[in-house]
Amino acid sequence: MKICTIVGTRPQFIKYAPVSQELSNHEELLVHAGQHYDANLSDIFFQELGIRNPDIRLESGSESHGVQTTKILVGAERVLLQHNPDIVMVYGDTNSTLAGALAAAKLNIPVAHVEAGCRSFDRRMPEEVNRVIVDHISTLNFAPDYMAMQNLMCEGSPGECIRMVGDTLADALHMFSERPSVILAALQLKPKQYHLLTVHRQGNTENPDIIRDIFSGVSRSYLPVVFPVHPRTSKAVYVNRIPIPDNIITLLPIGYIDMIHLMRNAKKIITDSGGMQHEAAILGVPCVTLRDTTEWVDTVRRKWNVLAGTNPLNIAKLINSDFTPPQKYPVEYGAAKKIIAYMEEWYDSKR
Repeated sequence: MKICTIVGTRPQFIKYAPVSQELSNHEELLVHAGQHYDANLSDIFFQELGIRNPDIRLESGSESHGVQTTKILVGAERVLLQHNPDIVMVYGDTNSTLAGALAAAKLNIPVAHVEAGCRSFDRRMPEEVNRVIVDHISTLNFAPDYMAMQNLMCEGSPGECIRMVGDTLADALHMFSERPSVILAALQLKPKQYHLLTVHRQGNTENPDIIRDIFSGVSRSYLPVVFPVHPRTSKAVYVNRIPIPDNIITLLPIGYIDMIHLMRNAKKIITDSGGMQHEAAILGVPCVTLRDTTEWVDTVRRKWNVLAGTNPLNIAKLINSDFTPPQKYPVEYGAAKKIIAYMEEWYDSKR
């Protein structure tokens, strides 16, 4: 197969890394859409994860949803017309995912969607809109769990190949979790004696009052809170002159290996990230999600994740409470191998 992979954000680089190791028998064109362009959110992940340098960079930059999606759509269309791949692979639910899938579908090039079928059922989230559209224009939909698979079946997804394969995030954690890190020693922290905070969703960062509410809730934590600050959040804090509570330890964005160690050793993870909710469950760390809805419904059902919204009192209560999940979160590895095997099966059936 001649495969065109389109990725553009930190979570996509991580999801792609295990799949990239299974592509040696195929020709691949790797396109970096440039949605995350900061070196600490982009280049460092290619280095740490052993991903080869992209063949093409689209440099979409930080723009509004419409402008960013348009830039990637135009650039992806140009690339696909020039290289004419057999299939385009996209990951997750970002503007890079949507634009790459749209460019391929309009050129009648089959699309393979990794992490298909996830639903928060909250159309106010741009990511939810992206997920639904991409699933319904994809030829191959690869669901990470049973609930995502059920969503695809219930919606009557028209794809030719709909398979439950597991989550490549789990593969990545399995591949890289034993790599050494000195991050805890550098911060003078002990395991389970701190919480980890991440905030980057546009719905949270575009409203300064919401950021203040999150900080107000987190300031009531009985433990120190480590906070690698996303560039979007850093800008919002600076522009709106929002004070950061004294119990929060701020960091510049960090690499994947250091982040794994911070996640694994945290008492709780406090986040608005979709991927980190699932990573927390896989690593066995309780998660407090700064949203009212989640696409990772199974993490809530199995009590590894609680939805706090952005109410300060609710955040503080959940951070400081001892909620213990009743059983270990089920994890399966090998999603990347399954994805490539199903793609090969589909491709062979077309020849």
